[in-house]
Order: sequence, then C-alpha cells, then structure tokens
Amino acid sequence: MRTVQNTVKYILALFWLFVTGFPLFFIFMSSLKGMMEYFTSSVWALPEEFQFGNYLQVFQAGFHKYFFNSLIVTSIAVFIVAISASMAANAIARFRFRYSNLVYSLFLAGMMIPMHITLIPVYNMTRQLGLYDSLAGLIGPYVSYSLPVSIFIFVGFIKEIPIELEEAAVVDGANRYQIYWHVILPVIKPAISTVVIYNMVMLWNEFVYALVLLSSPSKWILTLGLWNFRGEYGIHIPLVMAGLVLSVLPLIIAYVFFHEQIIKGMTAGSVKG
Repeated sequence: MRTVQNTVKYILALFWLFVTGFPLFFIFMSSLKGMMEYFTSSVWALPEEFQFGNYLQVFQAGFHKYFFNSLIVTSIAVFIVAISASMAANAIARFRFRYSNLVYSLFLAGMMIPMHITLIPVYNMTRQLGLYDSLAGLIGPYVSYSLPVSIFIFVGFIKEIPIELEEAAVVDGANRYQIYWHVILPVIKPAISTVVIYNMVMLWNEFVYALVLLSSPSKWILTLGLWNFRGEYGIHIPLVMAGLVLSVLPLIIAYVFFHEQIIKGMTAGSVKG
C-alpha cells in the first residue's frame, strides 16, 4: 500500500513539474527562433537553428541597464518594506494604545485598494516633489503598495511569539529597541524571508507605476525595457522571449538558494505547540 502511495505521489510530482516547467521550456525555445521562423512554423516546434544572437541583441538594446535599474529599485524598496513593516507590526502586535485596532484595520484596508486608483495622485505628488522620471520616484509608491500585506504577514508571526521571551529580555535590562533587534527579528526570520521573496517578485514584475512615473529610456526598468521590443507594426516576439528568460533567471536562482526559507516562512505559525 505504501508503495502504491509513493508511486502516486511521484506521478503527481512529475505531472506538476511538467505543468510548471513546460512554460519555461517553451519561452526558452521560442527565444532561440528567428522572427520569420516563429511566424512560419508551429509555435510548438523546436527551433530549426538556434539563434543565440537574440540574446546579444537584447543586451545591445540596453537590457543590462534595465536590469541594473530594476535591481536598484527593487532592492531598496524591499529593504525599506522589511524594516518598516516589521517595526509597525511589532507595535501593532505588542503595544496596547488607543485606536490600535483602527490603525491595523487601516493598514489592512490598503490591501483592498486597486493600484490604478492611486496613479493620478501618485503622479501629481511625484511631480510636486521633483521626483518624476527618477528611480527614487518609484521607491515611495513601491513601498506604500507593499506595506499592507507585509504588515499583515508580520503581525501574524509576532503574535505567535511567546511574550515570556520579551519579559525575560526586560528583566535583563533590554529596552524596546533592543527587544526588537535582538529578540523579535531573529525569531521572525522565516516571515522576513517570505516578505522579501513575495515583494521581490511583485516589484520585479511591476509595470504600471514605472510606465506612469518614468519617461527617459535610461531610467527604464526591466518591464518597460521588454515593452520596448516592439516595432511600428508588431512585436519582435523572440527578442521578448529572450528578455523574459534573462529577467526571470534572478528569481529562479533566488528560489533555488532560498526555497527552504520560503517554505518555512509559508508554514511557520500554522501549527502551534
């Protein structure tokens, strides 16, 4: 019976591997086709001749600049979100002050606000602050967009931490800041990993804010750079596919190295005891 169960598990695992891996394989194979071959042959057919020059054209079109811009904006925004959201969550979960529930509810309400509603006021504020068409102008909207769900995740983790740990730190003479840095942060490392990976994926693929707040090609991020692979009458699909392969590689590499932390972060706090 156990052999049958293991066989079924392996079959389901292989099926899921095919479901999730085939789109990546399809994108990679499409990126190695020529423009005419892509439209004259079946989209499922393997390339007749591998066109690795597509990747060279992607770099010549400025992919490295777009990649670097995305890396700067995403890294800074995710770092600010991880620190500020964990601090806010610590205050909400541990401090009892007037209207604390209201403050938490307002943060949660931010999760229900569609991004597109904020485009006009964010655009006006960015112009007034002199941050339009700059990478710094993207960081603020990215942080504010990521805070609600990050605070929600952190609050759930911090509430699961035994209060006795903090009481012991107080007895040893620690103040609130020391408790946060030396007690709370080490314990919520799985939550930090979850927040970092989740927001990195979301912000790495963000397009709307970048389209509205950036105009100079030298300031474009990856999504705008990929969007630029279009001509007057169509899109150079193999180049877009090559750009997608290169842009998704950092996320795949990050998952390969940190998948254990991601799984722990998604499951920690789900079981008490």
